[in-house]
This record gives sequence, C-alpha cells and structure tokens, in this order.
Amino acid sequence: MSVYFFKSTIRNFVKHKSSFLINLIGLAVSFSCAMLIFLWVNDEWQVDSFHKTNRQLYQIMENHVQKEGIYTQSWTPDMLGRTFAIEMPEVEMETSIMPAYLLGNFSLTAGDKKIKAAGQFADKDLFRVFSFPLLQGDPSQVLKPKDGIVISKQLAISLFGTAENVVGKEIDWELLNFKNSTVVSGIFEGTPKNSTIQFDFALSYDAWMDLSRKVGREIGWGNHAPCTYLVLKENTDIKQFNAKIENYLETKSGNSSIKLFIVPFSSQYLHGKFENGVQTGGRISYVSLFSLIAVFIILIAGVNFMNLTTARASGRFKEIGIKKVVGSGRGRLIVQFVSESVLLTFLALLVSLGIVYLMLPLFNQITAKNLVFSSHLQFFLILPLIAFLLAVITGLYPALYLSGFNGLQTLKAKFSNQNGEIWARKGLVVFQFVISVVLIISVIVIHRQVEFIRNKNLGYNKNHVVFFDREGEIANHQEAFLQEAGKIPGVINISSVGGTLIGSFASTYDVSWPEKEPGSNIQFEVIPVNYNLIETLEMELAEGRSFSAEFKNDKEKIILNEKAVEIMGLKDPIGKTIRFWGNDRQVVGVLKNFNFESLKEEINPLLFYLDPDKTMKIMARIEAGQEAKVLKALATVYGEFNTGFQFDYQFMDAVWNAQYEAETRVGILSRLFAVLGIFISCLGLFGLASFAAEKRIKEIGVRKVNGAKISEVMGMLNKEFVQWVFIAFVIATPVAWYILHKWLESYVYKTTLSWWIFALAGILALGIALLTVSWQSWRAATRNPVEALRYE
Repeated sequence: MSVYFFKSTIRNFVKHKSSFLINLIGLAVSFSCAMLIFLWVNDEWQVDSFHKTNRQLYQIMENHVQKEGIYTQSWTPDMLGRTFAIEMPEVEMETSIMPAYLLGNFSLTAGDKKIKAAGQFADKDLFRVFSFPLLQGDPSQVLKPKDGIVISKQLAISLFGTAENVVGKEIDWELLNFKNSTVVSGIFEGTPKNSTIQFDFALSYDAWMDLSRKVGREIGWGNHAPCTYLVLKENTDIKQFNAKIENYLETKSGNSSIKLFIVPFSSQYLHGKFENGVQTGGRISYVSLFSLIAVFIILIAGVNFMNLTTARASGRFKEIGIKKVVGSGRGRLIVQFVSESVLLTFLALLVSLGIVYLMLPLFNQITAKNLVFSSHLQFFLILPLIAFLLAVITGLYPALYLSGFNGLQTLKAKFSNQNGEIWARKGLVVFQFVISVVLIISVIVIHRQVEFIRNKNLGYNKNHVVFFDREGEIANHQEAFLQEAGKIPGVINISSVGGTLIGSFASTYDVSWPEKEPGSNIQFEVIPVNYNLIETLEMELAEGRSFSAEFKNDKEKIILNEKAVEIMGLKDPIGKTIRFWGNDRQVVGVLKNFNFESLKEEINPLLFYLDPDKTMKIMARIEAGQEAKVLKALATVYGEFNTGFQFDYQFMDAVWNAQYEAETRVGILSRLFAVLGIFISCLGLFGLASFAAEKRIKEIGVRKVNGAKISEVMGMLNKEFVQWVFIAFVIATPVAWYILHKWLESYVYKTTLSWWIFALAGILALGIALLTVSWQSWRAATRNPVEALRYE
C-alpha cells in the first residue's frame, strides 16, 4: 500500500467514524470467534493422533449380530491380541489393555505412604505401541515381568518423594480385597491430556490373568474384557485384513454371531459412534458444527462490510468523480478501495489477537481444555493470509461497485441507488439473519435436550445416592461395614453392586431358557448385586420380589428386566428356570426397564444375580439436606475399617450427568457463539438503519411538518427491516429443523422439536432487530424538522 493510499484510507476512516467502528468491531469479534474455534477444533483433531505408530495403529472391534440389529463393542477375548501376534503375519506389535476406568482406583503402598491411583493391566508392548515416553526402563522389557509395575513420574514423586533411583523398589497394590506385591520396572512421563487412554501406572497383563483366575473368571474365547490394539506392518491391505479376521472367533468358540474388524485408533475419539455395525460419526459432528459457525460468523462480518460500504457509496460520489476527471483509472480506484479493506481487516486482526489473549483462560475453563495460543505457530503464518483473502473478497465487490460510477454523473449528483445493488444488500441482510435464527433455534433445542437428559425418569432414583469402592478390609468384612454405615443418621438405605449402573459392566451370551431358538445369540448385561440394592436405588418391580435374606437360597435366583423378558418371550416369567453360566437359576422378580447406559442407547436385556462377594461399589441413599453430616460420618466408619485409606466418593447424579459433558459444553459454546453472531448481525443492521434514517432525513422533516406522529415515522423506518427478518425466519425454519432433527437422531430418548421453539426464535430475532433499528428510528423521528429543512 502506497503512502498516498494509506493517508487517503485514514482520512476516509476518520470521516466515516461510525461505519469504521462497526466494521472494525464486527471483524475483530468474528476473527476472535474463529481463532478460538480453530484452537478448539485443532485440539480435538490432535486427540490420540500423537503416537509415533499412528498411521499403523488400529483397534479391534466386535460387531454382535442380533435380532434387533448389530451392536458394536470394543471389549475382546483375553487372548485375542497374543494369538493374533502369532497367527497373523500382518501384525507387527499388539497390546491388550484392561482400562483403568473399568477397574476403579487401586490402593498403592510404598513404605508408610498409601495412596489411590488409576491403574491398568497391559501386555508387554504397551510402551512400544503407544508413545508414552519412558524416562527409565526398556519399552520392550518393562512389562515382561509378572511382578513388574511401570509408574508415572508424578506417582513416583507421590510415593517415594522423587522419580530418581526408583526402579527396583517394591510397591504393594490392592484392588477390592485382592493384594499383591510388585517391583518398579520403569518410569514414564505421564499421559498427555489429548490421550483417551489415561492411567497412573501399568501392571503386567499376566497379573491380570492371575487375578481373573483367582476370582473364578474363565480365561477363554467366550469372555470379552480387555481392549486390543494392533500395529500393522506398512502396506497392509486393511480391507483384506478385515475380511480375514471377520469370522475369526467362530473358529475359536464356534460363535458365528460376533464379527471382528479393525478401525484406526485415532479415529475412535471423533468417529466413535456405530450404527448397525457401521462407523457413522460421533464428536466429529461438533467439530463440523463449530467449524461452520466460525465460517458463518466471518461471513456475517464480511456481509456487514460490503453492505455498509455500498450503502454509503453516495457519500463518496464527488471523491470518485474528481479522481476520474483528473485521470484516475478504474484499476487505481479498485486498488485504493481494496487497500482500505485490507488495512481495516488487519487492524481488526490485531484487535482480535488481544481479545483472544484475554479470553483464552475463560474459554479454557468453559471447554475444560488447556489451549495455548503460542503452541500453534503455523496458525500465525496462515492467519495473515486468511485475513488478506477475506479483505480482498469482501472489499472487491464494493471496490468494483464504487469504481464503476460515471465521473460526470457523480459530480452532478445524478446517481441514485440501483435496484440490483439494493436487492443485493437486502439479500445479504436476510442471509445474516437466517444464520442468526438458526443459531437461536439450535441454542434452545440443545438446552432442552441437555435438560431432558438431566431430568428424565431413568427407572430408578439417582439423586442423593453416593457410592465408593468396596476395598481393603471393607471387602473382607462387607456385611459388618454395611450394618455400621446403615446406622448413621441420614442414611436411608445402603447396599453394594458390581459397577456403578452407569454404563456397561459385564455381559454374556451364556444365558439359555426352554423357549430359546436354536442358534440364537442374545447378549445380556449381567450385574452382581447385594441385598437391598433395588430398595436403595428405588427401582420398581413389575412382577415378583427383590432379593431377601429371609430366603436362604436366593443365590440360586435371578431378577430380569422387562426387556430381557420381552426378548426371551416369557409370558409368565416368575418361577421359570433360566440356565446362566452353567447353573440353573429361578426367576424371582422382573424389574421395570431402567436406563443403565447412555440415553443414546436402547435399553438392553439385563440380569441381576445375588453375589455380594463380586460387587465392587458400596451405594448409599442419603437424606436430602444431610449430605455433609452423613459423608463425614461415612468417612469415619470407612476409616475404622480401612486405616490409612483415603475416603473417595462420588454422587450418582454427577457421574450420570458427566456422560453428557460434551453436550453441556457444546450448549455453552453454542450460546456464546450465537450471541456473538447475533451481535455482529445487529451491528450491521444498526449501521444500515443509521444510513437509512440519514438518507430520508428531509422526507422525515416534511412528514413531521405535515403532522406525522413519532410512532408513524418509526413504523415507516422499521417496516423494511421487519420484512427482512420475516423472510430470514421463513428460510431459516426448515434449515434449522433439518439440522437439529439429524442431531437428535443420535439419541434414542430425546426432546421434541415443538412448533413454539421456532416461533420463539422468530420473535426473539424480530425483537432483537427492532431494538437495534428502533434507536436510530427514534433519533430520526424526534429530530427537529427545522434542522432537516433549513437548507431547502
């Protein structure tokens, strides 16, 4: 940009302060939104993709073919990974993992230090398959010893006060009532936040096998527990490999209903949703949604710039005419106007960098991320290019429009707005408000869905229920603990259960009944429970009774849910004999269906069996308003049984809501960006309203002299803008319905797209638009008409 163009641009900015500020603020806010969204989207794309083996790293999945459709899961047989490493030449490395989140917290003891930590069992090549940097130890050797343990640097400091010279030291671990001693064989840096695999330490997979045998769990091809990961050799044909392994389990267990396939491990985070056996999406929908929002917000700001520049063209007629008369060609004028656009855009870019710097801590708090601006140097290289392209694109149309005027016509002021230009401006405003209305409707629907999830009747009462691990001496003296804890004032009921009843715990195909069709394979969720569990969670029985100590042989009984009864085709289930895990058991009760998995999933057949020794969690219902006192008393009783153990607990409703953390955060972000998008649209509308009032100032003066009321003048000025918003609403309604209908399809249980949501969005958009333009209309309508007519 030459010095002349620079000076001319600055003079023009000063002369048209309001248009300059509106464009500067709109562009700065839109750039800020786009940069924050970029940081968030980029972080989402980086999850699990940092491993050195990423291009060849795959996870084995299972498709369970059932009557109702295909159910996909990530749990696999214990020996699958090791067998693949032997039998499949395409496999370079493998590791099987029993995840930390399934096992619960371990208690670790080193000397006089006793702490809780998240651990997992993993096969020997864990640190070769995944890039969790080892600070001490050989990646191929650290998990070979059965008694070896690899701990994070932070865990080493917590246990020993240092991460130096820790290898070879002994650590005792305890899970539930199982204890063992291990020796530190390695130290790793820790797991980064952008890893879905999170753990504080890893134990040998052989230790998992030993633990399984101790609890009587059969190690075979019929039980599915760990997740299995493969590093395939380069140039492996994935389609051929999937075809090769599809029916592999049939050769091992004879089960033809389970089909194996592999997917890229790094794709699971964003594309973790499967429908009828096919990977169909997941969090990628949010990435796409916010990427589109970023584009649309920038477009809205660009539309403001084009509209205000072309609308105020009449103010530059004489400038353009004089320049053309003295010899300026159209090309020179185009360069000047585009230069103005470039300078304005880069000023907005500088302002937006400051906004992002100030807003990033709050944005990190909202998104629960640790985004760092300085870590994306490539973005700082691309950003000026994006800004320049936007400046040229948004500035080119006004430049072509302004430079096309005839010099003599502009000097004689005989030019009037052309119909094409007016309709283009109207169309751009309509486009802005189409986006705004879609955003308003989306915010309302997302909020309703999140509230629907939180308040839906799940079939049990999750409120005021606290749970914690059945561990240490509590596992050995469970009944004594439950009796003592049950005496605490404010404890309404207490029991124990396998898992949290939030998400899948364990499943089996080994359930049969007299009417079962030959060859039929139905997967049942199986959960060990204690006496009083159904009463503690206030579940409803459709038929029969709960487990009771009054009946001595209840360990030979089972309770089904209504879904299981339906699938099994049992007309009178109470008293029927069901064969489960090789033993005949009698049905004594039928539970009304309750949601024990995400509301994105159908309710599956479930089976409760009485086995207190296999339960993992203690659950207590607490009297409302007594939480603090009861928790303090529970901690005291807990400490009497488990000296030195830390009392860690969770509330059931909080854990349930945590399943929908993504939806909650998306709701917050969508509200934020919707407000900003509407704000930018209103800036443009405000500028156009100001221009319209200015253009009609003499007309308004004449009308007022002839007796027009303020309300009549305001109505005249507002009428055109109301029409634009109404047209935008008509266009936006079907667009929003389609988008949100598709989004809600991912939920089995969902809110409805009621007509009033769209009506409310239209009223809000109209109200926002009227508030925006009415200020300018009121100023014009209340101005003294003498000021407008004194030169006539």
